Amino acid sequence: MGNFVVADLTGLVRIIKRNLKKIQYRPYLIDGCLARTGLTIEHPLNT
Repeated sequence: MGNFVVADLTGLVRIIKRNLKKIQYRPYLIDGCLARTGLTIEHPLNT
């Protein structure tokens, strides 16, 4: 989300929500970010 300029808080919230919505439907992005940390996501249905 770098290189965004917003005039007010409402604009910032709109950009953040839009980008989070994109990530919501691409779970592999989160898995990719965690891969190098050694952390894992434990899904509630797999407990």
